[in-house]
Amino acid sequence: MLVDSFGRTATDLRVSLTDKCNLRCSYCMPPEGLDWLPKPELLTDDEVVRLVTLGVERLGITEVRYTGGEPLLRRGIADIVRRTAALSPRPQISLTTNGIGLDRLAGPLAEAGLDRVNVSLDTLDREVFRRLAHRDRLDDVLKGLVAAQEAGLDPVKINAVLMRGINDAEAVPLLRFCLDRGYRLRFIEQMPLDAQHGWNRADMVTADEILGLLGEAFTLTPDEPEARGSAPAESFVIDGGPETVGVIGSVTRPFCGTCDRVRITADGQVRNCLFATEESNLRDAMRAGASDDELAGRWLASVRAKRAGHGIDDPSFLQPSRPMSAIGG
Repeated sequence: MLVDSFGRTATDLRVSLTDKCNLRCSYCMPPEGLDWLPKPELLTDDEVVRLVTLGVERLGITEVRYTGGEPLLRRGIADIVRRTAALSPRPQISLTTNGIGLDRLAGPLAEAGLDRVNVSLDTLDREVFRRLAHRDRLDDVLKGLVAAQEAGLDPVKINAVLMRGINDAEAVPLLRFCLDRGYRLRFIEQMPLDAQHGWNRADMVTADEILGLLGEAFTLTPDEPEARGSAPAESFVIDGGPETVGVIGSVTRPFCGTCDRVRITADGQVRNCLFATEESNLRDAMRAGASDDELAGRWLASVRAKRAGHGIDDPSFLQPSRPMSAIGG
């Protein structure tokens, strides 16, 4: 089992399939984009599946989430999902995406074994979307949401980041939109993971502020604490239920003490925390002929070294050199 020195067990594996993205969201990367990883540095489909198999069959991983960049840009994604679904014990398989291309791929991914999907959607306003993402693709995202629901990828979850003075007035409209369509909404505090290193805490809309905005239109009641488990989102029942909304206060309400996540980047590095400053290179070891035992040993050592928390509030905090698009969500 992937147990760290504080007794936390990693059972949730996040695997980035690419660092490329077809949007340029301002809290992630600059409008001109980034220098993408050269193809030879990326894990091949077989290498991805080998590491996922090792995690599931040897190291206790029970949930696999494929991320990016934008994972739908990976040509072999449906086959990777299919091979993941064939593992024993079968893990839960999910996907985090911006939704572009999901209208074409939701059906094939569901048939391959994908269980559910999280789609990023920060605004329902076309002009605000264009301002945030530097692309006019809101209609494509909305089509992807419909396709995911029709393909049976329920519940379709939506992740929204509110930014002060940009889309913070959309908290209530976003929730109404999701309630009307049967989507499950989670608001996420903006984190210091942008490539520009321009994150400013004062510009972040906090969890308390999000709840205050929602409270102007809805009655929110904290869900049963035991229902949360190791989930990052605090869940709130809306107007007596049964619908709920989630708030992930990664900065102001950190959940590090119950974190069960571990990450593999698109170039095969193990990261024991989203904000880790060190990585363990499984790709080069694998290509040099390392056995599964040797790879497992490297992975176990990386998780054992996990810190108690991300330390954003500590004066010594250093933002990771890699942005979110290169780390994987």
